[in-house]
Amino acid sequence: MMSMPHGQSYDYHRTTFDGERNERCGCCVRTMKWFPVLFIASVIGWSYYAFVIQLSFFTVTNIVQRILFLLFYHAVLVMFLWSYYQTVFTDIGRVPSRFHVPRAELDRIVRATNEVEQKEILETFAKELPVVTRTLNASVRFCDKCRLIKPDRAHHCSVCGVCVLKLDHHCPWVNNCINFTNYKYFILFLGYALLYCVYVACSTIPYMELLWTGKIDGRFHILFLFFVSVMFAISLVSLFGYHVYLVLLNRTTLGKLSSIFTHLIASKSHHIHCYFIVESFRTPIFRFGGPDKNGFSLGKLNNFQEVFGDDWRLWFVPVYTSMGDGVVYPMRCYDEDAEALLGGEQHGNRSGTENLHDFEAATFLNEYGNLMN
Repeated sequence: MMSMPHGQSYDYHRTTFDGERNERCGCCVRTMKWFPVLFIASVIGWSYYAFVIQLSFFTVTNIVQRILFLLFYHAVLVMFLWSYYQTVFTDIGRVPSRFHVPRAELDRIVRATNEVEQKEILETFAKELPVVTRTLNASVRFCDKCRLIKPDRAHHCSVCGVCVLKLDHHCPWVNNCINFTNYKYFILFLGYALLYCVYVACSTIPYMELLWTGKIDGRFHILFLFFVSVMFAISLVSLFGYHVYLVLLNRTTLGKLSSIFTHLIASKSHHIHCYFIVESFRTPIFRFGGPDKNGFSLGKLNNFQEVFGDDWRLWFVPVYTSMGDGVVYPMRCYDEDAEALLGGEQHGNRSGTENLHDFEAATFLNEYGNLMN
């Protein structure tokens, strides 16, 4: 508790005024965060008018071609909007209450005389939790803002102000964290957005030629639609490909960026600010085995199924099918133990389980192994 200087009283009215002012500022900030989403919605709305009205009804003369144009367009649009809606409005994965450090333990940490004692207090509390990753100095990953032990692959989002399960990044275009709960939706959103742009661009190419040669009246919307769709497609293809790459390797954007900042640490270790950067962007450091960027990788198919589920019929449908609870993740070292207990054959070059039907067994062994050590 803060103490007031001698002779100085607590100004309740000023504190109340500051609180109201901060609340008004917070409302303005929250409102501004929706501007990118409104921009995307506006672009989609305009593209619908340009494609359906200006192109399909006013320019396309063949009835069969018009019907085919509209059928495929609306099919892609529905999947695109569905995925985008799920990405924007799915709640972030919050850390369970059992990871929150009790007030009594926090008081002990504050009263600790050195970092070693603080580390021991956190280690004692974390023994009852399924966490196997550590910080650079081999300490339990503790968030001093949320006052909790971070689960594996969880990070604090400075925009949302909370720790988020399997945080990939905070995306302003969806005004939400890309994390365990909506990562599948985000990838589908990128994929369907890319398909939408490519389809629109390809559909307008023949009419661009007619516009250029003067065989039909010039229509600004069709011309602009072509260039906008091409521009968005170029930007989306790299982003979509990058996240597919991350899924197949079972990594996140935060984990992938670690190699860059780890290099900064090696070459400029005398700069203190580099240390704090790498604390947020780094390769996972395991309690036993140290840093391993492929520690969570189970093989490309299993990595894909961990995000999209094991039912192939729902892989490309924006409904929740991801495996696990976002807190405990199977890892290569424990998967080998799981397979041994299940009576499976072991292969020295295997990077994961044969399939994710063993997901629950691997998850159990992860948690059991941490509690026993």
